[in-house]
Amino acid sequence: MIWVDTILQGILLGGLYALFAAGLSLVFGIMRLVNLAHGDLIVMGAYLILLLVTLLGLSPFLAALIAMPVMFLLGWALQKFLLNRTLGDDILPPLLVTFGLSIALQNALLETFSADSQRLPTDALTTASVQMGPISLGVMPLLTFASAVAVIVGLNQLFYRTELGRAFRATSDDATTASLMGIKPANIFATATGIALVIVTIAALYLGLRANFDPNIGPARLIYAFEAVIIGGLGSLWGTLVGGIIIGVAQTLGAAINPEWQILSGHIAFLLVLLVRPRGLFPRAHD
Repeated sequence: MIWVDTILQGILLGGLYALFAAGLSLVFGIMRLVNLAHGDLIVMGAYLILLLVTLLGLSPFLAALIAMPVMFLLGWALQKFLLNRTLGDDILPPLLVTFGLSIALQNALLETFSADSQRLPTDALTTASVQMGPISLGVMPLLTFASAVAVIVGLNQLFYRTELGRAFRATSDDATTASLMGIKPANIFATATGIALVIVTIAALYLGLRANFDPNIGPARLIYAFEAVIIGGLGSLWGTLVGGIIIGVAQTLGAAINPEWQILSGHIAFLLVLLVRPRGLFPRAHD
């Protein structure tokens, strides 16, 4: 029964990693952009929520709702005025620019908030649990996983049931042809990054509620996000959820054997999947 509990905890942890990865998967799926600042944007979102909680006395969930449109506008402007200029056949410019952005964000957060670790204020909800027979599951991990599923379902509905989703898919398949049909790829890319940063805000909320954070943890969140995206298959949203679950289960199983193996176990699982399925578990047909 201990192993069942460990696996369930890993599945729920995978929901957090899927939230880290969903925005990254969305942006890569539409414009083939690898954003090395993604983890730092998650941390920035956590600090923005903390700032709203501190200044306005709001609950973290309400603060996250207010932060979402702010982060959307930031993502839209970032893509429109900076990252769109780097897109092209050469993958190096976006990597260099987002790497520089990552360093700039880390230093800006360090200067503004110091190197001290922070955490969003918790209440009874964050410590509550649900008893399922002999297994006790935390309400916050369950809520995190449910949010991850909701985000993936929402993105799939957006992609396949809306005009904007059709524009996303058309631009992803062939931006030049899409532009001839009246679609403006630059605006579509900016909207996609804005939506990705809304998802980042949700990830930041649960990161801040479940663990301490500081300005330097962004790159580690980026690694988890990358691994989940690559395990699932580049651009596959449901694959991203599966990838997050695989990493989460591997980490909890590793920690059950030896606490020092937790992080290493996730990386080993990532490498094993790559050995068996180099293009991920659910690669898109045109990848």
